[in-house]
Amino acid sequence: MNDHLLAKFELLQQDQRYHLEAYQFIRESLAYAQKVMKMPATNDEGAEEKQDHHLTGQQLCQAIREYALEQFGFMSKTVLNSWGIHNTGDFGEIVYNLIRVKEMRKSKTDRREDFDDQFDFEVAFQPRFEISNDAG
Repeated sequence: MNDHLLAKFELLQQDQRYHLEAYQFIRESLAYAQKVMKMPATNDEGAEEKQDHHLTGQQLCQAIREYALEQFGFMSKTVLNSWGIHNTGDFGEIVYNLIRVKEMRKSKTDRREDFDDQFDFEVAFQPRFEISNDAG
């Protein structure tokens, strides 16, 4: 088993709150933020050179919400809950678990608490209805 898979396996053994899909989804959300949403990188002094695409916890939470809605629509909350994710603090727990196994990086100013209370799942994943004046 390669080191990458071994680290994931050990992570899932050590912290059984989240499913493998939750970790994969957070990684995909980061890529979505950088490529699709074109979120700007933070300019933290002392950040490693490779971190030019670094996002804050708040930015990543926003990207996760948008990506979930794009992928799962009205079922976003249900899908995330099924993976053990119930609030934005869980995003932070997953990110910091990934940091611990070197799957993600953090800057000197990042904190786990940056993910707490970014939005309410009950409100954030409600269906969005838009009214258009394009009748005709």
